[in-house]
Amino acid sequence: MWRAPDDPQIYGALDIDAGPLLRFIARAEHAGQRVTPTHLVGRALAYALEMVPDLNVSIHGGSARPRPSVDIFFITAVSSGRDLSGVKIEDVPYKTAVDVATELTHKSRELKQGTDREFRRTKSLMDHTPMFLLRSVLRLSATLTETLGLDLPVLGLHKAPFGSAMVTSVGMFGLPQGFAPIAWMYDVPVLVLVGELTERPVVVDGRVEARTILPITATIDHRYVDGWHVSRAMAAFREYLASPDLFEPLADAPREPLPRAEHERMASP
Repeated sequence: MWRAPDDPQIYGALDIDAGPLLRFIARAEHAGQRVTPTHLVGRALAYALEMVPDLNVSIHGGSARPRPSVDIFFITAVSSGRDLSGVKIEDVPYKTAVDVATELTHKSRELKQGTDREFRRTKSLMDHTPMFLLRSVLRLSATLTETLGLDLPVLGLHKAPFGSAMVTSVGMFGLPQGFAPIAWMYDVPVLVLVGELTERPVVVDGRVEARTILPITATIDHRYVDGWHVSRAMAAFREYLASPDLFEPLADAPREPLPRAEHERMASP
């Protein structure tokens, strides 16, 4: 009745106490800086990949190739929510959540307003490709940008377009939770989906309390990971979300991202 299994995707769900995130977001707003839970989840994911570098790889020809940086791809709604695109933020561990939010807001605005020339080129290419050729065109573009690592700005395509991992949100659509598939062309180990903030009863020190919870789900490509990798990455992911203040110094005004060398100097013992 069934074919042999050939889909490596596994799924997981996690409920996060949103209190620390909301307190950090309130502090950021007080400093005139806008940050959302999705931005913080993206930073947490980058931190997890930094702590478990075995996950920050691409797989080609049966071998894993380390990626030169930890880049997070944020899926973004465009065309009044009727279509999806996304923004790749590079070197996320070397940027604060405010830096990520500022860069993502700027690039997302260009996508939504149609002023991003490379996105227009890519969309035009896809829109004018006959349906029966679309799969072949997608496979060719994935081979050129992921497998061969080529930049093709004339077509609006760049190497490793989906980065090291992906983040998207359904909370902004009022959906409490969901799972998203990892398409074959993404070449990422994990896709994290951020749900809607909601109040739930939680047991704290033997008492039931109402807490604001952020539901998070993840789709994981089992070719990249086993239980050991997942447990280490999950520990780092939760460590960040439990205390974002420890990772995110807030200034009274926006600042330039730290250079890589300065970041490494500050992170060294």
